[in-house]
Amino acid sequence: MPDMLVKLYNLPDSKPFYDKVAARNVRIFRPMTPNRDKVLRWIEERFGIGWSNEIAAAFTKSPVSCFIAYDTEKKEILGFAGYDCTAPDYFGPTGVAVEARKGGIGGALLIACLEALREEGYGYAIIGGAGPVDYYKKVCGAEIIEGSIPGIYKDLI
Repeated sequence: MPDMLVKLYNLPDSKPFYDKVAARNVRIFRPMTPNRDKVLRWIEERFGIGWSNEIAAAFTKSPVSCFIAYDTEKKEILGFAGYDCTAPDYFGPTGVAVEARKGGIGGALLIACLEALREEGYGYAIIGGAGPVDYYKKVCGAEIIEGSIPGIYKDLI
């Protein structure tokens, strides 16, 4: 899977992303460190230890460099996204619970992370090992970085 580049100075308006999930009683926010283990356990159960380990790095930063999607009525986590976890200026990993997909949560999490990277002074962001290439092109105008396979993840064991 190739890496992709996002122009942070050219992001789409975030309001429609946030309004769409808010209409479903979903809140996008940075989890506090007291919620670290609950968030990491949720990620590990659904997406594996590797992604949980990456997000663990997010909790060592201030501010925490991840966001979660939280159902305010059911009081449950629905998704997560991180940035600056494995490498500076990288988006990911990200995941949404199977039962909560197709409702805009992934896009809202993506935009929240990209806006955070922009606010922290970056002009561009890298989506490492981008799986759904067409999705990232559509949502945030990401472009494939030629020659980026296997990228920084080549030495995973």
